[in-house]
Amino acid sequence: MIADSMGCFTSAAKDANLNLVMMNLPIRPRRNRKSAAVRGLMRETTLSAANLIYPMFVQEGEEDTPIESLPGCTRWGVAGIVGECKRLYELGIPCVDLFAVVPEEKKDAAGSEAWNPEGVVPRAIRAIKAAVPGLCVMTDVALDPFNTYGQDGIVREYEDGSYEILNDETVEALCRQALCHARAGADIISPSDMMDGRIAALRAALDAEGFSHVSLMSYTAKYASAFYGPFRGALGSAPKFGDKKTYQMDPANVREALREAALDAAEGADFLMVKPATLYLDVIAEMRRATTLPIAAYHVSGEYLMLKAAAASGWLDEKQCMLEALLSIRRAGADMILTYAAPQVAEWLREETL
Repeated sequence: MIADSMGCFTSAAKDANLNLVMMNLPIRPRRNRKSAAVRGLMRETTLSAANLIYPMFVQEGEEDTPIESLPGCTRWGVAGIVGECKRLYELGIPCVDLFAVVPEEKKDAAGSEAWNPEGVVPRAIRAIKAAVPGLCVMTDVALDPFNTYGQDGIVREYEDGSYEILNDETVEALCRQALCHARAGADIISPSDMMDGRIAALRAALDAEGFSHVSLMSYTAKYASAFYGPFRGALGSAPKFGDKKTYQMDPANVREALREAALDAAEGADFLMVKPATLYLDVIAEMRRATTLPIAAYHVSGEYLMLKAAAASGWLDEKQCMLEALLSIRRAGADMILTYAAPQVAEWLREETL
């Protein structure tokens, strides 16, 4: 006879038939796991297509181009993105986030193509809203796809070769970009630049032109992560020099994220975002405890590609691992998830309910 940690006794085998002594356990957690029905009744966290936002890349011309660095994703022409948005809406995905792929010849130091009313993003917004009016259209607001530097802000270069990302001048440019998108019909503006004070400035600019109904989703805690590489390859927006550490956050910090969250909330943000997601679940959880605002988390390109590559090599089950990763983000406290896996996940979830 062997005593266990709770003082109950078991018998390895009293005879050749392995008749076991019943332990005196009034509390058995496994009773709540005994069937799919019971597990479903007590499930604390759920994942549905309604929690997903799909980041989409829109480019000039009518060609739709598969993205090598993001398998399963596409650089869409305006006509192609409209057709795909119809499919997404039918799958139950409520929102898309538009990113511009800008030809080099349209880039300049100021990033002025960002507020061109006939630019590819405003044209895509108008086309999507005309074809799928119920779909929420969110747009990225930042200068890195549009300027010659690949930086999120306006750059001042000095004679000694050093440079500075100008905060206030950048915020003024972001307001122009946001207004351009709002005039085209965007539902949510999502500034990804991490400049100080831009939420207050954007809110004031939008309200002054009658766009008080347009929401702001702030990249509140956007970290200077090494996991953005595949995205920058898809967009052609990698920095031409230096890094982004003077404006994106240090991956070592959590309290700083809470400070940013308090500022964004006070300045008028409607949603807060943490980026990346699965590597920063603690930040999501801390922010969830600190605010009543909805929280988004961005499952970034590197996080997505790691799972895709491992699954393609046969080492992981793509469906189960992707669903588990996204469920963990929801469990940490995110209300919504931006993920490149959104269409596939929506299809998987639909299959499970049939």
